[in-house]
Amino acid sequence: MDKVIVENVSKVYDLNHKKSDKLKDLFSFRLRANAKPYYALRNVSFKVKAGESVGIIGLNGSGKSTLSNLLAEVTQPTTGSIEIDGRSSLIAISAGLNNEFTGEENIRMKCLMHGMTEQEVNAKYDDIVAFSELGEFIKQPIKSYSSGMRSRLGFAIAIHTDPDVLIVDEALSVGDETFSNKCIDKMKEFQRNNKTIFFVSHSAGQIRKLCDKALWIHFGEVREYGECNRVVEHYIHHINQYKKKTKEEQMQYKSEMHLKQRATPDTPIYEVQEKNENQLSFIFIALFGIITMIATWLQFIQ
Repeated sequence: MDKVIVENVSKVYDLNHKKSDKLKDLFSFRLRANAKPYYALRNVSFKVKAGESVGIIGLNGSGKSTLSNLLAEVTQPTTGSIEIDGRSSLIAISAGLNNEFTGEENIRMKCLMHGMTEQEVNAKYDDIVAFSELGEFIKQPIKSYSSGMRSRLGFAIAIHTDPDVLIVDEALSVGDETFSNKCIDKMKEFQRNNKTIFFVSHSAGQIRKLCDKALWIHFGEVREYGECNRVVEHYIHHINQYKKKTKEEQMQYKSEMHLKQRATPDTPIYEVQEKNENQLSFIFIALFGIITMIATWLQFIQ
């Protein structure tokens, strides 16, 4: 049975550099001639069964984190669909954490956001703190935490909310190896409990150690998807070839790849989805302003 189905998913952004251009977009019902659509992801499709672990690999800027946010339902695709049988949870450095809150306050806030009751949070609180190994730092605002400490807290919270789909985005790239191995052991336990895991990492060793399959994202598109060792081997070969290039050749290669991610200004999917999002944002802002003005006026005349 498929746990996650991703079909023809694209995520498009506007590469406008001027704030005036974005402001014009809010009042326009047509796509501007100088709009710069950019495909962070283009026509991505794959299926994952319950209990499978998928390693997501690719060069920096290829769209791995964009895909992670889509799988976690943090953002929505411009086109295409993502079907998830159950609830997903994203683990990334600082993902969903409030810098002004203490570690304890973040634990309670995030657990409640995942639908846990106060009683359930209280019952799991000590286990979360123990797993994070933060000790007395749990009482401190997380703005004082190192990236490794943030990762520990985020991982400890996520695994104790018992998600059906766990998405780990580079969260194990910081901190010590002992804690990383502890997290991998916990993810293996999730696998045994038929949980689905997406693991974003630059470490081929970690991916081979944990994952059944690998998804190679290459500048917004799926380069290869399948058995983990085979895909990772092909990816490593590509990386080795890339590293043999001079710095100038690497920059030229990346520039060529990024150019392919750009679309023409009249791209229909960009016009339909992104324009609608901008216009809805403007409507909400305008309504909020009107309501605020009316409330202020009523208070003044009383």
